[in-house]
Amino acid sequence: MEYRVLGKTGIQISKLGFGTMTFGSEADEDMSKRLFHRCRDAGINIFDTANIYGDKRDGESEEILGKLIQGCRDEVVITSKVGTPRWGNPNDGGLSRRYIMIEVEKSLKRLKTDRIDLYFLHKLDPKTPFEETLRALDDLQRQGKIVYPAISNSAAWQIAKCLGISAKEGLAPFACIEPMYNLVKRQAEVEILPLAQSENLGVITYSPLGAGLLTGKYSGNNRNAEGRISSSQRYKGRYNDENYYTIADAFVAHAKEKGVAPSALAIAWVMSHPAVTAPLIGARNLEQLESSLEALAIPMTESWRREISSLSIDPPPATDRTEEKA
Repeated sequence: MEYRVLGKTGIQISKLGFGTMTFGSEADEDMSKRLFHRCRDAGINIFDTANIYGDKRDGESEEILGKLIQGCRDEVVITSKVGTPRWGNPNDGGLSRRYIMIEVEKSLKRLKTDRIDLYFLHKLDPKTPFEETLRALDDLQRQGKIVYPAISNSAAWQIAKCLGISAKEGLAPFACIEPMYNLVKRQAEVEILPLAQSENLGVITYSPLGAGLLTGKYSGNNRNAEGRISSSQRYKGRYNDENYYTIADAFVAHAKEKGVAPSALAIAWVMSHPAVTAPLIGARNLEQLESSLEALAIPMTESWRREISSLSIDPPPATDRTEEKA
């Protein structure tokens, strides 16, 4: 396993991370244990979770992961998240100081640890000023309850604005970002990934397989195959574009021509972007995990990356002056 430095932190993480969204939902506790240990055997040392992961959206994933890291806590980098609303209580969500302080204690208890290495804002809260949220994260870092603040699912201007506030007010800055990134969802290339390179932020991406679209599961006449896109309105809406299916079909054909599994190639393509520290893989069983781990053996070159990228649609530049690519 190759290890990469996470931004300016000095922390070295495996070039593949594991997302535990399936723990406590699609993977029961026994399967979660088997997945975790296979990841550790492969050299993966970063595990991503959230306070809403699990069937009941109440930290089941954190509870399972917390049991699994006992005995190896100092060997692994653990992330969690806060901010996504649940339901019912109007204050059960968002990024108010109150909610962050309540939720970090719950996450620490479920994870059975004294600190969370990367604590992500799951999504920004329009009701709460950035200053309020950033001050709360700074206090948590000073208390030793989180090691580094981080942010997910945000636009480049929002990340940049937060970094500016942190610098102006002397608050702990974000050390890492977590955007969605795959061959059909390349918006991050326009401003988010360049921002990360400019500011030397760690980048952990999610959804390298496009909810299964890039595995070949939905190719040809299999558009209604059982899976996240067909069973979840969220994923169905996210990938409701005929162009995505056209790209996926071309990509799967390319992978077969090269003699590699589409899922492994899709992950290797994400992993090869110079701004990406590590893509997160996920699995509900060992077969899926093994397929993803094959990405580690693919010798992705710059020319091959360009060839794969040409199967997709280049996002327009930030200024939308398409004649000026620089």
